[in-house]
Amino acid sequence: MVAVKEERSLEEGLLKLKNQNDASGCRITACVILSTFVAICGSFSFGVSVGYTSGAEVGMIKDMGLSIAEFSAFGSFSTLGATFGALFSGKMAIMLGRKGTMWVSDILCITGWLCIAFAKDVLWLNIGRFSSGIGLGLISYVVPVYIAEITPKHVRGTFTFSNQLLQNCGLAMVYFCGNFINWRMMALLGALPCFIQGIGLFFVPESPRWLAKASTDKELENSLLRLRGRDADISSEASEIQVMTKMLESDSKSSFSDLLQRKYRHTLVVGIGLMLIQQFSGSTAVLCYANTIFRKAGFSVAIGSTLLGIFVVPKAMIGLILVDKWGRRPLLLASASGMCLFCMFIGLAFTLQQKMQLLLELTPVFTFICVTLYIASYAIGVGGLPWVIMSEVFPMNIKVTAGSIVTLASWSSSSVVTYAFNFLFEWSTQGTFYIFGAVGGAALVFIWFLVPETKGLSLEEIQLSLIREPDEINHT
Repeated sequence: MVAVKEERSLEEGLLKLKNQNDASGCRITACVILSTFVAICGSFSFGVSVGYTSGAEVGMIKDMGLSIAEFSAFGSFSTLGATFGALFSGKMAIMLGRKGTMWVSDILCITGWLCIAFAKDVLWLNIGRFSSGIGLGLISYVVPVYIAEITPKHVRGTFTFSNQLLQNCGLAMVYFCGNFINWRMMALLGALPCFIQGIGLFFVPESPRWLAKASTDKELENSLLRLRGRDADISSEASEIQVMTKMLESDSKSSFSDLLQRKYRHTLVVGIGLMLIQQFSGSTAVLCYANTIFRKAGFSVAIGSTLLGIFVVPKAMIGLILVDKWGRRPLLLASASGMCLFCMFIGLAFTLQQKMQLLLELTPVFTFICVTLYIASYAIGVGGLPWVIMSEVFPMNIKVTAGSIVTLASWSSSSVVTYAFNFLFEWSTQGTFYIFGAVGGAALVFIWFLVPETKGLSLEEIQLSLIREPDEINHT
């Protein structure tokens, strides 16, 4: 009974601080911009890794004498490594801090890219791919979490979505440069952003929310002053963070058993569900093997990859601009609708071309247009927003365990899709995309009924509303 009263009083204190905090913490300082830029440098390497197999396929198979099975295994080793990294991402982020975890990921990614660039046989290719994959597993968790924890709430979605923008920049580099740059040189370019991030981390502050849990109040305040400006009044924001941290620590410690509590089930289902939608709707397969799809459709690989390289960054800007204007739910619904529709159209194009021998001159162009629009639909919502929402909805006391499980779900499902795609594509080109389209249709139902809107709310407000909801239902 005493614990319940204490929790209620802490909640009331948090709500009182809301109005005070609305007036402060709204400045976008140079430190916030620099910290975000440093964090998303790793996302560029992420994008290079995702698209690397598409740009390197022909040259690598020719130079190294790889079979289709060996190249498919090489492609899936990245997601397999990321799955392994995801297992430790949450614990590492809480033990070493957000910055410490990014440093570890940089070391792993640089090592992996250098192994690929100087590989003499398939063993070193796979070791390098696995090592960089572990780093990607850490990056995919810690970068959106770090950005969400340092940015003001009115621009948090935009800044966190910039993670997706830099991933697309990495993709664009591979698609565009893969036509005239050797696959070994592309591997070296993939390592460059990790060097930049490793140096830049010396000049940016640690997450204030991690400091509230792991360090002193003084360090928390110093971090906020750097992020909000030396003349800013950070007292209300610091108090809000401390109150929420205290409430969650009095509630429980981070462990797997906490996730089984009724009040956390909704957030866990949303986090895992969005990651499964992201992968089983075919996004990783299309991004990794875009050139294979163009080749199968009879469209010029050189023209297709070059146009994708030009197009891939501007279309990511759409989501960046709209995420804090439209909100998360509308963008996710629009994104899933587009992915479902264009997958069905791609399946129809291959049906007309291969089964019915109709419109043979038009279907290659139609396939390219649909693939491009599919990637555009993915980029404005399903590509980045699951990571944004994951970084927002989990309270600090379960963020380690829940974040690791969600990241693990993403990378393990990505590993399955990446490895299986070439075999599915040989089995039935049109059937593969009909399956992806069906998943997109199911995603619409999931998002409509289960995914909450988090636009314009502080992390503490989001988490408080989600964990109170089941209790209120129980009392009624």
